[in-house]
Amino acid sequence: MENSNNSGKVIGALLVGAAIGGALGILFAPHKGSVTRNKIAGKADDLTDSLKEKFDDLLEEAKKEFEAAKAKAMEFAMDGKGK
Repeated sequence: MENSNNSGKVIGALLVGAAIGGALGILFAPHKGSVTRNKIAGKADDLTDSLKEKFDDLLEEAKKEFEAAKAKAMEFAMDGKGK
C-alpha cells in the first residue's frame, strides 16, 4: 500500500508540474487575451478531467487494498478461533 501511495504522489506532482508548465506556456504565447483565456480554460478543464480520473483510479485502488486487508483480518480471526 505504501508503494501505491508514493506512486500517487509522484503522478500527482507530475500532473501539477505539467499544468503549471502548460499555463506558463500559454501565458507567454503571443495571442490575444480572449484566445489565451479560452486556452487556459480548456487546459483547466483537461486538468480537472485528468485529476478526476486519477482520483477515481486511486480510490478504486484504495478500495481493493481495503478489501484485501479486510479479507486478511477475517482470515486471522478465523485462524484465532480455530486455535
